[in-house]
Amino acid sequence: MIDSDDTMANATRLTREGRLAEAVALLKSLSPAPLVVRAPSALPGAASLGGNPLKRLLASSNAAALRAPTPARAPARPLPAEARFDTRRHVGGAGEISYKVYVPATWRERAPLLIMLHGCHQSPDDFAAGTRMNEVAEEHGMLVAYPAQPRTANASNCWNWFRPGDQARGKGEPALIAAATREVIRDFAADAARVYVAGLSAGGAAAAIMGSAYPDIYAAVGVHSGLACGAANDVASAFAAMQKGSPVGRAERTHSVPTIVMHGDRDRTVNVVNADDVIAQATAGTHTRGAVEKGRSPSGSAYTRTTYIDERGITTVEHWLLHGLAHAWSGGSSDGSYADPRGLDASREMVRFFLQHRVAEYSAR
Repeated sequence: MIDSDDTMANATRLTREGRLAEAVALLKSLSPAPLVVRAPSALPGAASLGGNPLKRLLASSNAAALRAPTPARAPARPLPAEARFDTRRHVGGAGEISYKVYVPATWRERAPLLIMLHGCHQSPDDFAAGTRMNEVAEEHGMLVAYPAQPRTANASNCWNWFRPGDQARGKGEPALIAAATREVIRDFAADAARVYVAGLSAGGAAAAIMGSAYPDIYAAVGVHSGLACGAANDVASAFAAMQKGSPVGRAERTHSVPTIVMHGDRDRTVNVVNADDVIAQATAGTHTRGAVEKGRSPSGSAYTRTTYIDERGITTVEHWLLHGLAHAWSGGSSDGSYADPRGLDASREMVRFFLQHRVAEYSAR
């Protein structure tokens, strides 16, 4: 979720203070791969530790990761030869940003558009493979754009959701993502009333920011294993939010944007309490709790879905608690990282939710 050097430094500090459980959580956030045990001398400040607590902590964490079962591979469905997955670059007043656009074989003018924001250590290609979102887009004739966060902006390819300069309209990363979104709408004649944004982990936190900052562009938001807008304002508060959640209500919005939230109850990287924070922000002052439904996906994974109804009697918020899921995109493909093929199909549920909503229906009140 945030830079690996900062993670190691903070893990070392927590270990010095005897807060080993919190240090483990930070170390597990570094990479989708199992943790690699490094010699204590390679870690920041390790000499003063005497080589003991942090070494044991890393070793036990690594052993647990190696024991974890590997999800069965879910073969991806071949996409039509007529479809395209183009690499593009936006250059404008807000700066420069690269992105990929999936143009389905079923594409027609006035198609809906989905912006997908990857997590740390991911790329557009990796995220597309793991979520299988292009496959779902093909079924609906939907355009999908995947902005790319370069290492020059964040060493771990994370969106900088925890920096105040990247949390508001008209500046930083939100301005870049919005500019790329407008460019795709223009160049592919997309339906401006049916534009959506979703993301995983750091990308989920960034998606929450985009919905808050640009409700005039995005008709609905999807947050998978992410955090609320304004959940942190620096690296230290980012770690705290990832572990324990954060106060909400900091987002400036003219109205609530329809939101679907998905989070695994075994997520050790971003505590599931953050899903409650996103929901609290999305429903603040305008919603009442609706139905609570318990069920199982076709693959047998259990979930609890809670819907929320606004003052007009319309369900505009869904909260999916995915039982047994860790920090991964539910129902994805192991062709990509941070994806668990065994879970509920998050991509199809998000698209189902998105296509019920249009920007014009939620103009400022």
